[in-house]
Amino acid sequence: MASSEEHTVLARPSFDRPVKVLIVVSPYYSDIAAGLLTGAKAELEAAGASYDVVEMPGALEVPTAIGISDRQSHFDGYVALGCVIRGETTHYETVCNDSSRALQLLGLQGLCIGNGILTVETKTQAEVRADPEGQNKGGGAAAAALHLVALARKWATARKGVGFMPQGEDTLMAGTTDGNPTA
Repeated sequence: MASSEEHTVLARPSFDRPVKVLIVVSPYYSDIAAGLLTGAKAELEAAGASYDVVEMPGALEVPTAIGISDRQSHFDGYVALGCVIRGETTHYETVCNDSSRALQLLGLQGLCIGNGILTVETKTQAEVRADPEGQNKGGGAAAAALHLVALARKWATARKGVGFMPQGEDTLMAGTTDGNPTA
């Protein structure tokens, strides 16, 4: 039984300056979404982060809302929350795969996203994963976003000559250090 397995939980990161997170939640299954949101808020508050919450109709709209926010606002990280329960059609696979893929692509572009969109077979499975007193995946998604923010800040130093850099005063084009342009 999966619930009896032990899991490693990383220590909560600490921050030397404020962290602001956007929680994007789909309340399609409102009771599940409420539990996930409770867990996410509790984790962010425990880390001292501030947050805003926006709602989207379904899991497919969550990544788009995060992408829009990244272009038009300023948040350090994002938490995606929602629930997809298998039904009688292949729509389940489309929603699960496409929302997850879109969030992953945004993450690979550098956004700090914790994915708390549940993909389950039954509502009972969702209730277990959304329970604020249990294994709440909303809190786990918020923790993941915070860890990514901490990592991004750790490595946010100035670039040191790796890759293409525009020519500046410290750039020497063919020649010597005394200014002679002859190579």
